[in-house]
Amino acid sequence: MTPTLRVMLLIDADNVSADVIEQAVQRTMDEYGAIHVRRAYCNAEMAVNRQGLFKQLSVRPMVNLSAGKNSTDIALAVDAIDLVIAERPDVVVLVSSDSDFAPLVSRLREKGCRVCGIGQQGKTGDETVGIYDTFIDLAHHSAKPAARTTAAKKVAAKVPAVKTARAKRTTAPAKKAATKTAARKTARAAAEPAQPPVSEAAEFILAAAPALRSGKDVPLNDVAKALRTAGLLSKSGSSLKLFDKLTAEFAVLQHPDRIRWTGAPAA
Repeated sequence: MTPTLRVMLLIDADNVSADVIEQAVQRTMDEYGAIHVRRAYCNAEMAVNRQGLFKQLSVRPMVNLSAGKNSTDIALAVDAIDLVIAERPDVVVLVSSDSDFAPLVSRLREKGCRVCGIGQQGKTGDETVGIYDTFIDLAHHSAKPAARTTAAKKVAAKVPAVKTARAKRTTAPAKKAATKTAARKTARAAAEPAQPPVSEAAEFILAAAPALRSGKDVPLNDVAKALRTAGLLSKSGSSLKLFDKLTAEFAVLQHPDRIRWTGAPAA
């Protein structure tokens, strides 16, 4: 019996569409029968938009909170080297159309891995395809609303006129009721103090360390451990440097080191 190869799937989620990500996971499963490591690297906004997809595919999102060109690519490359040393995979599948991963591919190959690429059709250059052991270009299939069939149109045309008359009689009262409800909601919202919007980066931090939602002081060390467990902070990353970028929403208190979310609703 042929032993199962250890397979690592790393996705540059800022670079390819959700549809291509889903196809890539299925292609890799069909090819190797198992995927031992599944990670997607992206910014906070992309992670929020695709959280349902990541959950469905059992892909772990690795959120990049740093700003700057190629910061997500660098995060993927650094993590890939660490994972190859720790997990010893036989195959690494990189999902990206970016040619900047050429040095990473060469290094992974030197570590004894077969490196396969999956890209998005129309975004991949010839220089990208050549650096991998194998490369697949997947077409992005945009979702389109299904066209109504001729039979459905005929049925719709035969709807009794009585329904139209009934709809007309009920439309006016419904509009009045909706207008009154909207006015009451607007008045209520105006009377309540507006809460400042929560940034996407803060949402991920609060999800990883829910104790912060209370607005009370929380030990900074506990929060840092929670962020590392959630993959939001590397093992050697500084939580202080992270929160220095989010001073509008988090207050770091020293002696002892504690942190507070300043956006918590007033009690």
